[in-house]
Amino acid sequence: MTLATFFKKFDQFADAPDAVAKMRELVRNLAVSGELVPQDPDDEPAEEMLARIAEDIANAVRAKRMRNSRPIPAYEDEFPFDLPVGWAWAPLGNLTAAEDGAMCDGPFGSKLKTEHYIPTKGYSVLRLGNIGVGYFIHGKEGHISREHFESLPSNHAAPGDLLVAGLAVPLVRCCEIPPDIGPAVNKSDCFRVRLSKHMDRSYVRHYLNSRVARAFAAEENHGMTRERINLANAKALPVSVPPLAEQKRIVAKVDELMALCDRLALQQQERETRHAALARASLARFADAPTPANLHFLFHKSYTIPPADLRKSILTLAVQGKLVPQDPNDEPAETILRDTCSLFVRLVAVKKLSAPKPLPPVSDDEVPFSLPIGWAWCRFGQIMRISSGDGLVAKDMNAGPIPVYGGNGVNGYHDAYNVAKRTLVIGRVGFYCGSIHVTPERAWVTDNAFITTFDEEHFDMDFLSWLLKATDLRERDNATAQPVISGGKVYPTVLALPPLAEQRRIVAKVEQLMALVDALEQQLAASRATAANLLSALVAELTGTPNNGKVSVPSASGIGRRGRPPKSP
Repeated sequence: MTLATFFKKFDQFADAPDAVAKMRELVRNLAVSGELVPQDPDDEPAEEMLARIAEDIANAVRAKRMRNSRPIPAYEDEFPFDLPVGWAWAPLGNLTAAEDGAMCDGPFGSKLKTEHYIPTKGYSVLRLGNIGVGYFIHGKEGHISREHFESLPSNHAAPGDLLVAGLAVPLVRCCEIPPDIGPAVNKSDCFRVRLSKHMDRSYVRHYLNSRVARAFAAEENHGMTRERINLANAKALPVSVPPLAEQKRIVAKVDELMALCDRLALQQQERETRHAALARASLARFADAPTPANLHFLFHKSYTIPPADLRKSILTLAVQGKLVPQDPNDEPAETILRDTCSLFVRLVAVKKLSAPKPLPPVSDDEVPFSLPIGWAWCRFGQIMRISSGDGLVAKDMNAGPIPVYGGNGVNGYHDAYNVAKRTLVIGRVGFYCGSIHVTPERAWVTDNAFITTFDEEHFDMDFLSWLLKATDLRERDNATAQPVISGGKVYPTVLALPPLAEQRRIVAKVEQLMALVDALEQQLAASRATAANLLSALVAELTGTPNNGKVSVPSASGIGRRGRPPKSP
């Protein structure tokens, strides 16, 4: 298979995760391993070009135009793949220009501090944020004055120099400093590389953005919390060097294929824009007639709606009375509210509930939509009361079959229970506070969650569960460092209440549609997995590798550290 054929098959695997990004990586990896363009036996071998670079440096040292630098140690492990005839491995530091500081990191400590930056545009300070994978990101640079710029002569960078990441993932990603930046300095989180005139800087840029270079750099990672490579190890980074003529052929082919990737990315973006418009129209159609048939229609390949959006839409329709038809013979919700009020009064009288602060009537300004006939507006505190569970920390849990519910749902198991019937529980504390759960018949609810009390003769517990999930009580937390909700926060929440019979019809319809979404989501995941497998198979066919479609270039585990013998297979 040719690359042209490979790109023509893009639509077959466009749904694979990061398809275009993987195609770009494939192109770079083929380029720097000698598999992208044919070799020409008439090209001057890379060894002769490297000898000329070394001679330029030696002449500059003899003429005292530059200082004699410490030799870069040779890579002592086995290289991960064989190079084509005429190519050679060389450390990055040996490919630089014949001048002092041709490869440098940025100023450290007191040489460049926060107070040195100026608010207006001056001389640029280039940093990690400016480095994209092969491209320069404008707007991330800082600025310093002319005087401070001139005080940092060993860190000067110029258009055409390479800017290489020494920190974070991916390490050694690289871009070229563009002409509009002008004279600049680089920060200590990246390196400035000025290459010899005998090297094509675009080839080196593609190499440093390849998986080959990332694998070498990962072996030299010195970071404790973030990946980092120092200047000495960056200089020693092995580079696969083709003859100069082949470098130029490689760059031309890579540029051609990257332009094709750009067009494919734009095509994908335009398709996604069209899909989004179709999805919105389809969702509106579903809202008018929420049937399983329409739900299948929403999962058409041409405009798949994210399952999370579908679930949210189903709940929104359910709690607005648009999911099932109303029945005028249903007992109205106002009756439920009246009977629930009477129940709560009795429970307060016998001290089974505490009396909450009075709640004001629902005003017209608080009503977000028109109610169907038979429904009623109410506040959370009119239909439910909440109370904290009982304290139980992990070290006090005895191994047993009883699930323990905390602020984030089930967080352990115990041998005792404090609720002896199916119970609606609301998370009180933690990142998922406001999460809604229904316990089995026996469970332990901790003081990090609320136990709900409501009139079980007039409310369907599963409906209340869906209603509260649609309401998102998480928005009612008190915005502290530790998210938490309380009765005082949630009791005033406005809810739309349907008759009991309709609650049950809503639950049946929601469960039917949610099960269908689950099944369709599995089909969608399978389709994407198939696309990813097809992409891997096409890559394997293109590169002639039987290893699951992975390109035959090194992984981090395939490269040993300098001075250490390679690991046995």
